[in-house]
Amino acid sequence: MSLTLRAGLLAGLALALPIAASAEPVSLDEAVRRAMAASPAIQAQEAGIRSARAGRSQANVRPNPVLSVEAENIAGTGAYDVYRQAETTVTYAQTIERGGKRDARIAYAERDIGVAEASARLVRLDLAEAVQRTFIDLQIAEEVVWLAERRLETERTMQTEALRRVRGYKDPLFVETRAEARVAQARLALDEARSRRNAARARLASFWGGKAEDVEVPRGIEKPDDHVHQLAEADAALASAAVERAQAAVVVEQTRGVQDYTVSGGVRHLRETGDVALVAGISIPLGRFDRNRGNIERAQAERQRIELQAEAARLDRLRQLTSLRAEADAARMRADGIMQDVYPKAVRTLQQVREGYNRGGFRFSDVQDAADAITEVQSQWVEAMTRYRDILSQIDRLTGRFDVVAGEEVQ
Repeated sequence: MSLTLRAGLLAGLALALPIAASAEPVSLDEAVRRAMAASPAIQAQEAGIRSARAGRSQANVRPNPVLSVEAENIAGTGAYDVYRQAETTVTYAQTIERGGKRDARIAYAERDIGVAEASARLVRLDLAEAVQRTFIDLQIAEEVVWLAERRLETERTMQTEALRRVRGYKDPLFVETRAEARVAQARLALDEARSRRNAARARLASFWGGKAEDVEVPRGIEKPDDHVHQLAEADAALASAAVERAQAAVVVEQTRGVQDYTVSGGVRHLRETGDVALVAGISIPLGRFDRNRGNIERAQAERQRIELQAEAARLDRLRQLTSLRAEADAARMRADGIMQDVYPKAVRTLQQVREGYNRGGFRFSDVQDAADAITEVQSQWVEAMTRYRDILSQIDRLTGRFDVVAGEEVQ
């Protein structure tokens, strides 16, 4: 179902001019897909995912070995003249990681990938919200243009009626001038409405680099799905990924408290005798003072902070969703009530006043007041629909309506 102005207007107007379609209407889902395909922000997130995956590859790398060359007794006096008694040692040393450091690094890098992917989903949903707001803006702008056209038609008809009475000496001359001024005001209002509609088209097309003149949107504004009460999985996925990464960071810090060994081996050349001997060694840090306890405690506290913040944010989104649904119902009822009840009565009132004016029962000022009342009702409808637009886009963002569309763009 959709919340559309046209049905309400037809209840109050006997004639509605057809709208010529200059282009195939773009659906909201299609607009979101186009925006996602062209968005630099999403491309930046995809680059962030590639960066995290490169970090995963780097985390799997072992420490580099060290090749050392050491020469002793290469210079001196007497028996130690240059190179006579030189001893050369070549060693190959390798650090042995202990405590599961490499596995912990890999696990942390994998969780980092999860955070990057979940963050990209949220960026896509935020973009979809912005596109939806602009899309509905254009739908409202189209209806405002239609209203402005009807207003101009009404003012021109009122001008004709006023001119007839002035020419028949039934109304003073200023009535004709006033009627002309009202037509001019209605024409300006129509020009402004068309300008706003063109601007809305340009804003929507800018999301994918299209041309404003090629953008058309369908009539009617959708209602939120009342059966969807769950929060978006994307928000929960990001919170879960952040918590898992924080837990992986704790493990990384714990492994850093385990000391690594460095083993080495090589050969030594004794120039005096021409013999060659093997050398070997091992380096074992004692870990007497630094066991990384402070960093471990800090990582544990950070994990707890992230967990609590994630739960607090989830509860806040639930409260916000409940509140927005109530506000959406109120805004929708107000907009429906204005166009289905108030607007037809205002139109009927104008018709009755005009009939009485043509019979000489009312003054032109009475006709003006009745026409202005219709304009005020239209303004109230625009205000209610703008409020409804804000609420609807927030609801769809919180419930992750366009998460499926976002997922299609990633594949």
